[in-house]
Amino acid sequence: MSALLDRTTLTAAIARRWPRLRLRTIIFGTLLLVAALPGVGAIFLRVYENALVRRTEAELVAQGAALAASAALLWPVTGTAAPPPPPPATNSRYELVPTEVDLNDAPILPMRPNPQPTVLRADAAAQTVANRLASAIAETQLATLASVRLLDAQAILLNGDRPGLRLAAADEVQEALAGRTATRLRRLHPNQRDSPLDWLSRAENLRLHHARPIRVQGRTVGVILVSRSPPPLFVGMAEDWGKIAIGVVTIFLTLLFLTALLARTIVRPIERLSAATRAVAAGRSDFPDDPSLRVIEIETLYAEFRSMADGIRRRSRYLRDFAASLSHEFKTPLAGITGGLELIEDHGAEMSAVERQRFLANMRADADRLARLTGRLMELAKADMRAPDGSAACDAAAVLAQVADGYRGDAFAITVAAPADCRVALDAETLTAIASVLIDNARQAGASQLGVSTAIAAQSVAIDFADNGPGIPPADRTRIFDTFFTSKRESGGTGLGLAIARSLAESAGGSLTLEESGEGARFRLALPPP
Repeated sequence: MSALLDRTTLTAAIARRWPRLRLRTIIFGTLLLVAALPGVGAIFLRVYENALVRRTEAELVAQGAALAASAALLWPVTGTAAPPPPPPATNSRYELVPTEVDLNDAPILPMRPNPQPTVLRADAAAQTVANRLASAIAETQLATLASVRLLDAQAILLNGDRPGLRLAAADEVQEALAGRTATRLRRLHPNQRDSPLDWLSRAENLRLHHARPIRVQGRTVGVILVSRSPPPLFVGMAEDWGKIAIGVVTIFLTLLFLTALLARTIVRPIERLSAATRAVAAGRSDFPDDPSLRVIEIETLYAEFRSMADGIRRRSRYLRDFAASLSHEFKTPLAGITGGLELIEDHGAEMSAVERQRFLANMRADADRLARLTGRLMELAKADMRAPDGSAACDAAAVLAQVADGYRGDAFAITVAAPADCRVALDAETLTAIASVLIDNARQAGASQLGVSTAIAAQSVAIDFADNGPGIPPADRTRIFDTFFTSKRESGGTGLGLAIARSLAESAGGSLTLEESGEGARFRLALPPP
């Protein structure tokens, strides 16, 4: 239980600090990292192999330094011996001698030249030192697998399988005779060419040669030449298998992390959204929670899905209520027509002309109501399906004045207060239809005066329709825009006028609302400017 809580706490902490990223950023970063892994591995192999070469060089330098110092101590001194150097102070600093070879830029020379016969004779003192160091050199070669050669000041070999030959053609020997240490990287075979596998192991067919001068009384009396091939790449990897295993595990964990990241930010949210889509299709409203790791496109997708689902839910409820109301509205006149027909069929011969005419008049009135309902329903459907036209515009002041002139009479006064050229993003025909509904409702409600005024703001144009009628009862204010709701059913009201007017306003990006007023009713039509 505690482990689950710790995991939940960690997930929440990560989610709080997770930046909002774009989906393309996550995908590009993931693919870039995966594409870079082979290059990183190749670079690792090259760096590791270079480290093996440098380690081999360091070992040769240490062997050469020890053997050169030993040879200098055994070398016979002629004349007055120089005093030995003082021991280093206890607080003196020792510095690591830097290596010279780098596989990236060091030249790879041909195989070391073979020693050549010479008429020169080896220095006797040097030969004596070589003989005395023979056991130490043999022990060193056995332990390090390095080749150790001792040369005198004339570059004549003093030990090995070809003593007495002269090795003066090797430039590392020449540098050592000049008093400088030198390391060279040479091929093992003279005719070896670059192969396609060199990208994997460049040191496979190479050999390091390190030459160090033997100095006695300030002069170079001989050379120690130590050579060895660096360990093969895969042998070195076998020796360092633990470190390499850690690297492999790290890469594997990185891939697991990337997989989990993509699953957490993309796959899992889409799966939840898919399940929510099936739930909405089945009539349920199972909205998924927002993803904990924020991705801009996924957040936008969730927000748009939630908006779509809310719209579907509202539309479904609207259609259900509309169907019930429509059934109720059509049932009464249909029942009247059906009942009248049955009476005429059953008792028509017995009826007087006056009774028959009365039944026919009732059936005609019911048929007229059905006709009005059908016409209004067509208008409502057109209003609901109306798409906004961004190019539509009209002069609201002129349209309102024209509509007011058509309804103004002795018992119904209309005043229009609108500035000249008060333009709205709505065509004149639609604005006429909305204004006609509101003015006609005020007149049917018993109002004798109606004032139409406008207020222009930066984002909308508000048109108020305020009358002095009895107003809207508080119990009916929340239902005034519902379809088929009317208090004038006896006088032919269909209850669709305000619903049509609101749909027309909303299709243009505006709104129609019932506002608070001290007297009568006041409707506000808000429309966007063009």
